[in-house]
Amino acid sequence: MRAMPNLLALSFEGPVAPSFDLLCLAAEYDRPDGWGLAYYPGSEPSVSVLKEPAPPPGSIRSELVKAWEHLEASVFVLHIRHARWGANTDANTQPFVRTYGGRDWLCAHAGSLDRPPVLAADARFEPVGATDTERVFCELMGRFAGRGWRSLAEADLDEVRRWFLEWNGGGSLSFLLSDGLDLLAYADANGDGMMSLASFAPPYQRAVFADSDVEIDLTRRGAKPRRGVIITSSPLGTMGDAELVHRRIAAGHIVIVREGYVRYRSQPSLPEVEGGRRDSIPIWPIARPVPSRADLSDAHRYRIVHRTSYRYDSPVERSSHLFRLCPIVDRLQSVEKHSISISVPGDYHDLDDAFGNRCRRITFDRPWSELIVEAETIVRVDDDRSWRQRPRHMSATVPHVWLPWQSQALQPFLPPTELHETELLELREYADGFVRRSGGDLVDTLVAINASIYQEYEYAPGTTNFATTPFDVYANRRGVCQDFANLFICLARLIGIPARYACGYVWVGPHDAQRGAMAQASHAWAEVYLPDVGWKGFDPTNGTQVRTEHVRVAVGRHYRDTAPTAGTIFVGGGTETLEVSVQTTRLDDD
Repeated sequence: MRAMPNLLALSFEGPVAPSFDLLCLAAEYDRPDGWGLAYYPGSEPSVSVLKEPAPPPGSIRSELVKAWEHLEASVFVLHIRHARWGANTDANTQPFVRTYGGRDWLCAHAGSLDRPPVLAADARFEPVGATDTERVFCELMGRFAGRGWRSLAEADLDEVRRWFLEWNGGGSLSFLLSDGLDLLAYADANGDGMMSLASFAPPYQRAVFADSDVEIDLTRRGAKPRRGVIITSSPLGTMGDAELVHRRIAAGHIVIVREGYVRYRSQPSLPEVEGGRRDSIPIWPIARPVPSRADLSDAHRYRIVHRTSYRYDSPVERSSHLFRLCPIVDRLQSVEKHSISISVPGDYHDLDDAFGNRCRRITFDRPWSELIVEAETIVRVDDDRSWRQRPRHMSATVPHVWLPWQSQALQPFLPPTELHETELLELREYADGFVRRSGGDLVDTLVAINASIYQEYEYAPGTTNFATTPFDVYANRRGVCQDFANLFICLARLIGIPARYACGYVWVGPHDAQRGAMAQASHAWAEVYLPDVGWKGFDPTNGTQVRTEHVRVAVGRHYRDTAPTAGTIFVGGGTETLEVSVQTTRLDDD
């Protein structure tokens, strides 16, 4: 008998409209006893099920799941039946559905139990068919209700696993369960069959996963840059440029997936079905660590030399320049020494710009072909005690309601980047996914966005430029620190969180060759305004929160408000050659 993918589930980080081609219903095949596809339209808590017992070749329902554009959701469960219990009827065809806790729950089962659970006479949930699967489902839901767990997120998963092991003693049991947000997979403890998990991520233009019985095309109706996870009892092959790496779920263990991320696994790791590949299963940062007073980082002193040279093939006769090279001075940062040397004499004055950045404006009225600007600074950076102590006000949720004067003061940092409406809607949907997966917690949402950009986006110098938009970065999943900061800022603003661009320097250590390039130039990150806490920094390039390794120089709405050097040539000039070097030394390491 051919290996049938009789149990298959998909979880995406946002709604997707895949095409399901049930190849097993072709006339030349030994057709299954039934099939069913369940999904949550619009990511709502209500489930829709298309099922068909004893399907004929080329059935109308199978054509519907292949071509219907409204088959769109973030959770799908497909079951192909080979009957042992019960007749070929709708009542005995999976997936099965029950309503509890204000949502529809669905389940599907691969295997067969010789001793299914015996339901009590007063059981809250009763089967309508004759299958062992429905008996397990009704008993499971009854135990959830008895403990008051209204979602998988509320359940004690160690106890749930013990239940599955108990029922597994009566036969073969691989099981899928979903409440519309989370998707639980349990692998048979006896090793009967295999349950595997695979992930895929953008960018891709064509994503098709298949074996001889089913073909799933995620891009037939257009490619959306969505991360996803596939759980299946039969590993699928790939066509196109979205690669799958299947990893086996250990016998007798549970994995929980939420919107394309693993948020829980009872086993310590997910071994590969075929070895030699890097573990690509994304783990969701479901909760941020709770630091203590002892977790405060030591204060550090840095010496920074920032050198910029301009050369032109014909003399510049008149020009004006603005330099932002002096670090910010506030309760967390103090400047012990700062000097700027400029190779060409000119008229200058110092000022604070509209965002409080310390600037020097200089005008040159004499010809020059080379301009060298060198700033030397010694700065001390302290850790933020209020941030590390996590005040109770930091438990704010999204959306957050700002007081009127807060909204007015923060208005420059609330509008998202000017993009096409369709691109903003796509990015808003992407940002909303972080809110949902974090339960609406404001800081958890920001931590998750920061971690996801760090984990899933490629740091690729030379692949972007100043015209690259946040949507370009999102679609291509690559960029540099400026791009990642811009994407973070755009996502935060789309969910109503004030965010601004920060420019400065980052200390990566003397021996970190991989990240050393970041210390040899200005670095960029994002800052968000948190209620009753203030502006706090997130560095998506490094996946960290800003502490004492970052030296802040300038902040603004975007890069143009914070550029370390900027100028206008009024007369002369020509082809420009620009060279920038930064040397950062941590003095307390000497």
